Amino acid sequence: MFNEAHTEINNTSSYSASTSKTAMAELNQAINKAQDKLLSLQDKDGFWVFELEADSTIPSEYILMMHYLGDIDLPLQAKIANYLRSRQSEDGSYAFYTGGHGDISGSVKTYYALKLAGDDIDAPHMIKLREFILSQGGAAKANVFTRIALAMFEQIPWRGVPYIPVEIMLLPKWFPFHLDKVSYWSRTVMVPLFILCTLKATSKNPSKVNVLEIFVTHPDEEQHYFPERTLLNKIFLGLDFLGRVTEPLIPKKTRKLALDKARDWFVERLNGEDGLGGICPAMIAAYQAMLLIGFPKDHPHVVTARKAIDKLLVINEEDAYCQPCLSPVWDTALAALALQEADKAG
Repeated sequence: MFNEAHTEINNTSSYSASTSKTAMAELNQAINKAQDKLLSLQDKDGFWVFELEADSTIPSEYILMMHYLGDIDLPLQAKIANYLRSRQSEDGSYAFYTGGHGDISGSVKTYYALKLAGDDIDAPHMIKLREFILSQGGAAKANVFTRIALAMFEQIPWRGVPYIPVEIMLLPKWFPFHLDKVSYWSRTVMVPLFILCTLKATSKNPSKVNVLEIFVTHPDEEQHYFPERTLLNKIFLGLDFLGRVTEPLIPKKTRKLALDKARDWFVERLNGEDGLGGICPAMIAAYQAMLLIGFPKDHPHVVTARKAIDKLLVINEEDAYCQPCLSPVWDTALAALALQEADKAG
């Protein structure tokens, strides 16, 4: 009996070892295939770059940009709308990441983009999206960037966004707030926004599409665009009010100096066809700001800025989307690390 048990144990051990070797061989084979595939995707200049999807706000902003300018590529718009519909969550909302909770700001921008693209507000997906937005307090509760877009499209009054005058460009470095004290991507978005907000940019919106149905209170009657939660919050609201009432006292020369400084700041950093800051929101804001302050559409800076934006588009047969940025640095670092960990020769 002992011999039979010993033989059975040996057989089991042999089987386990054999299975382990087979599994390891299959694993190595899979790794080798993955390595070969990854190497085949390497650019001739040595880097890797793949598509970079984000949430729905970036593709939505592209549609909004087209309607702001009154220059609409209908086939492209239809493809972006297809993409946006395919990304809707079960509850009708749009989240900032797959499986995440619905976000009101992204949902508001997407709703407006889809309506601009021609979607019927009584279509099931639009009803679900609208119900989600209203359940969160309506479009007035969206974040500052979404409210700026709504103000530019004349959907809310400018008092619904913070007072951010272009004269911020003239503040000294020792001041509590200065461009040098915020992140690079914040600077690249903020500076052209200073121009857009100061000059109260207005969308052409050729179809005159409005989204009043996603407001709980009419935008002109809304009194709670800014929550009053803390003492610091109330101080900022007080400063905001002070800035608005004293704005007419700003000398024209000072305003022109600030506008020129903001223009020069971002023009110097347009970064060719890679775009301002390398990020879509900054590129779109700079493009719109240049046109607003009088750059002709065929000006080299304007032409290059638009090329940088369109370089972010991924256009497929049935759908299309706009990437937030191009990612060769991230992708190359991750690809190189993966190959190193897999111990691929060369």
